[in-house]
Amino acid sequence: MAVRLPRPHRFDVYAASAGLLGGLLLWGIGLGVRPADEPVVLFDGRWPLLAPLAVMAGCELLRRAAPRTGLLIGTAALVADTLTQGSLVTLIMYTDLMYAAVLYGPPASARRIPWITGLLTVAGTIVPFALWRVPEALLIGVAVGVVSFAPASTGLIVRNHREAADAALLRAEQTALLAEMDRVQAVTAERSRMARELHDMVANHLSAIAIHSTAALSLDDAATTRQALGVIRENSVAGLAEMRRLIGILRDDGGDTEPAAAPTLDGLGSLVDGARANGLDVTLDADPGENLPAPVELAAYRIVQESLTNALKHASKGTVRLRLDRHEGALRIRVTSPYGDRDTPRAPGSGAGLVGMRERAALLHGTFEAGAVADPGSAGDKIWAVRATLPLTEGDLA
Repeated sequence: MAVRLPRPHRFDVYAASAGLLGGLLLWGIGLGVRPADEPVVLFDGRWPLLAPLAVMAGCELLRRAAPRTGLLIGTAALVADTLTQGSLVTLIMYTDLMYAAVLYGPPASARRIPWITGLLTVAGTIVPFALWRVPEALLIGVAVGVVSFAPASTGLIVRNHREAADAALLRAEQTALLAEMDRVQAVTAERSRMARELHDMVANHLSAIAIHSTAALSLDDAATTRQALGVIRENSVAGLAEMRRLIGILRDDGGDTEPAAAPTLDGLGSLVDGARANGLDVTLDADPGENLPAPVELAAYRIVQESLTNALKHASKGTVRLRLDRHEGALRIRVTSPYGDRDTPRAPGSGAGLVGMRERAALLHGTFEAGAVADPGSAGDKIWAVRATLPLTEGDLA
């Protein structure tokens, strides 16, 4: 099976071509690095220069695709070039191979090559001077450092800068992603909050309007129709007031205008009176205590409001019982209504009310239950019970 060679980068092809042509130019005009009479030159003349030059140019094709392989072969070509009169272009291409091996090679090679070339530079400086005891021997270490250690160190510096830039870019992208996720979550949470507020404020009035308008249309009685229209008008005006309050909150830009205060449990009496005006038989037993946290008061008020709305829309004829009390650091809410078939018009429901009440309790780390249960006051009958427990301590509200 044939070995598939790595495909060279386009820039590497240009570098190899430029090196080969430059070396041929110097070879053509007869410029070498060393004279023929030096002891290290074993193959004098012009023609031996071409083989290391061609091999080094070929290694330039591997500077990115296979940097370590290119450096190893290039080192062998440099040794062969040292035994000839040498070519300056061959040395230059070798320094580029050393630089590319550190910059594009694996992380292990990037760490080891500068250390190895540094040790070779030190050895090339100390050993010749110790053997010959002449200052000129120090130039061997300088030459080794220029050819190997300097390009390896440069490649390591550039690689570290690139990795730092990539890490900074990655952190910036991650920060932007986290910021976008936070923004989406904030928008989603705000939309959910607005949906709950809108549903709780308007659904009660619209449900009453729907039920009484259906009664007015189905009953041919002037007094009943007039009474139904009065209830419809009252709920329409109240619904518009609630809608204006919500719009005022949404349009508030943080200026001098204060948004309308959120409802509190002090308004339970008015809420129950409105439910009675809409036709519900409601009994209220409320002892929530004092100094309740504002989020708990708002959640409790909305849960009671939605429970009365559901009773108006779905409960059969009977008494709706509402109880609030304080027990073991929590506010307990219980609303019960008759459960079963009803002979009065119903208003359509979507289930959003139960979802909203459950979300309000969950936001305060409380509990919420709703469903049909057996009526302890009668045998065999059922009631619809809404039960919620809202913690009052600051730790539970965090």
